[in-house]
This record gives sequence, structure tokens and C-alpha cells, in this order.
Amino acid sequence: MKKIFAMLLALTMLLGCAALAEDAAPAVEIEAKSEGVMTYAEYAAAELDAEVVVECYVQATQSWWDNKITVYAADQEGAYFLYELACSEEDAAKLVPGAKIKVTGFKGEWSGEVEIMDATFEFVEGGINYVAEPVDLTAVLGTDELISYQNQLAVFKGMTVEAIEYKNGEPGDDIYVTLGLNGASYSFCVERYLTAPDTEVYAAVGELKAGDVVDVTGFLYWYEGPNTHITAVVAAAE
Repeated sequence: MKKIFAMLLALTMLLGCAALAEDAAPAVEIEAKSEGVMTYAEYAAAELDAEVVVECYVQATQSWWDNKITVYAADQEGAYFLYELACSEEDAAKLVPGAKIKVTGFKGEWSGEVEIMDATFEFVEGGINYVAEPVDLTAVLGTDELISYQNQLAVFKGMTVEAIEYKNGEPGDDIYVTLGLNGASYSFCVERYLTAPDTEVYAAVGELKAGDVVDVTGFLYWYEGPNTHITAVVAAAE
């Protein structure tokens, strides 16, 4: 039953991507996978706790620490959250947006977030550098389809600020952001290890007020439901 569910989820992901094809970024070159490397569909269909091997491109990283780094990654068909990759400080400096890596680890899940954990990686030389454009997911916010885009860089437009709350009550840690659309409320987050307190996006979110209408870009992380990690926020176009 678990395997059947995983296959259905993978199919849903692929169909969901097709449904938003008109709103997605222009077609890009898709590099063939190396021998023994999964396609995104194969990764999505793999059972939890299974060993997985993927090739993907770095989109952003959280702060390196204790020889580990967490990476937001993608290929041209989907996205991956690489939790605490084993990584030297020297290699962490090379994990820049667009860098291609081969990752071997185990597929895991925590509070709804599907990730690759206990993983190692190696750089893949040659080929293209790929940085994804955000896909507009405003139309599927609040639907079952949204999860099929988990971990992708997304934009949500015309969101109304309802509340801003600092973790621990003051600036310096994560910012919890509640945004509304069409009468429903959604949780977003400024993750301090991704966008630190000294970044422009951290400052911009901290200045938001209830009632502001904004377009928000971020990685579609999942924590008991969508909990997008914000990477940019701008006033919505009138």
C-alpha cells in the first residue's frame, strides 16, 4: 500500500507540473542523468527510508556548521531538500547557486517535509549550471495540488499580511509570517539560517505591517502544511 501511495504521489507531482506549464518558466535544457542516478519521478516514487541517488543543482544553502550543510536543490523536473549534508567548510564555499552535485542518501520525512538525509555528495564537473525561476503557485495555494511542488522556488502574489511574529519575541531568530488570500490564512517563515538577520529580506519582512499586500517568493518547505521559506518580498503590483 505504501509503495502504491508513493507512485500515486509521483504521478500527481508530474500532472501538477503539467497543469501549470503555461505559468512556469521557459523551457530549459534538461541534462541526461548519469548511470545509476534516479530521475525526479523515480525519486518521488521511492519509498521512505530507501537509499536514493540524485543529481541536482544547488539553489541556496543554509549556514554551514559542524561539517554539515543544508541545501535547497532542484533539477528541471522537481526540487529536493538536502538536510545536513556531510560537507567540509571548503566544499561549502563551492556550493553556489547553479553548481551541480551528485547526492547519495536516504529519503526521509519530517512533519510532512520530504527530504534527503544522512547524505554525502560530490561535485559533477561540466554540463550546465541551472538556477530555477520561481513558478507562480498562487492559483493552487490551499489545494491538494500544492504539495506536488514541494521544495520548488515559488511565488505567491497578492498576499495580505495578517501577522508578523519573531521567534523568541525579538529580532535575531526566525520570523513567522501569516499571510491571507481569499479568506484563508497561510504560514510562511523567514529562516534565519537561510536569510540571516543582516540580509535585505529579513529587514524587509520585519518592516511589514498588517494589511500590506505583497508578492512573496520562497522555497515551498513543508511543516504540518505549507511553510514557505521566504527569499524575497515586494509590494504587490496594483
